[in-house]
Amino acid sequence: MTTSDHLPRLLEGLHSDGRPMSLREHLAQHGPLPPPGRRSPDSALIELVERSGLRGRGGANFPTARKLASVAAGGGRRVVVANGAEGEPGSAKDKVMLRQAPHLVLDGAAMAAQAVGAAQVIVAALAPAVPALLSAVSERDAERVDRIRPVVVTIPDRFIAGEESALVNYLNQGPGLPTFVPPRPYERGVGGRPTLVQNVETLSHMALIARHGPDWFRAIGSREEPGSTLVTVQGALRHPGVYEVVRGMRLSELVGHAGGPSAPIQAFLIGGYAGAWLPAGAVWDTPLSDAALRQQGGTLGAGVVLAFPEGACGVAETARIMTYLAEESAGQCGPCVNGLAAMAQATEELAAGTARRDVVERLQNWAWQVTGRGACHHPDGAVRMLASALRTFSSDVAAHRQHQVCPGGKGPGGKGSKTSTARTPAASGRQRR
Repeated sequence: MTTSDHLPRLLEGLHSDGRPMSLREHLAQHGPLPPPGRRSPDSALIELVERSGLRGRGGANFPTARKLASVAAGGGRRVVVANGAEGEPGSAKDKVMLRQAPHLVLDGAAMAAQAVGAAQVIVAALAPAVPALLSAVSERDAERVDRIRPVVVTIPDRFIAGEESALVNYLNQGPGLPTFVPPRPYERGVGGRPTLVQNVETLSHMALIARHGPDWFRAIGSREEPGSTLVTVQGALRHPGVYEVVRGMRLSELVGHAGGPSAPIQAFLIGGYAGAWLPAGAVWDTPLSDAALRQQGGTLGAGVVLAFPEGACGVAETARIMTYLAEESAGQCGPCVNGLAAMAQATEELAAGTARRDVVERLQNWAWQVTGRGACHHPDGAVRMLASALRTFSSDVAAHRQHQVCPGGKGPGGKGSKTSTARTPAASGRQRR
């Protein structure tokens, strides 16, 4: 049974071959959940989460206890949705949890339902994770583990599918597209009822906090950002994969855990496609915390770290990402339909060496026009990533504007970078103490 203050926590006991843990193995590793409280909603559980300092691990970093309390304050038959969409192409952490530790996710969903007084639990997952989840639900049925039987729903594999209003819209038999808020899901969500939408890693942390308490959770990490976090590392590293690290671990330590660089690194994309490009030298010893990364203009987001090698063109890679983001938009608001499409085209022209000399000024003007508008934050993330690329790869940008070979070694019209941040298969859970 896991009681250590050290790592791993979430990834403890995972099979090296990627098999899901059985219910018997899960209980032997973590022990049973505490018995249900007598109150509905159970304010004691919400208080435990609040004292732990747990924040959402899906990217928004919102205080989990505040979200729980908002749903618990609603009336009627509340709903809990475990969000396993993970539309971010660079992320594999939620896939690892759903496919290899499904019982920990289901435990967290059960605890969340108890905390808010929910009458329904839905686990929303991509198709590859569904067999492991259904098998886990069957095991729990046989042992009568859950007060509320979770319903597993297969959701579309799209970048915006995990945005909570888009997910609720899909579960309400609508298209999986974001909707304008308010009302927010905690006010009127699935079936018009107060709905908690929580990332599966966050729920897994809740399952362990319910067992071991807030002090155990806070035994690692910082006062402001306690606990551990799952990080997907890829790119120019010897051992890419999913790692569980102390919140606030220095980036250089994470690189060391991943076997070190496989090539000299010029920059990191931290936070995924809605994150930021940051120069390797400037962030090498920066803690992986939102507070520290914010000072560098970045965010940990959903816990994605891409090591981008020297000899690759940051302009070409950014153009590829911008095109992807434009194509993955909901296509229902002007900032995405017009703004992101125009920005993607201009970035592609810059990479190809055919852009107008004022291309950077035009991109900056469009960025100002689309930020903070639309039904969701999709354009905001795209703008943040693009703006950081113009800063971090400024030498490449200058060369491309002059139709010259850029310092990354790519000439205008070339095929782009040697390292792509395109979707990779889910990694097996790597555990680092």
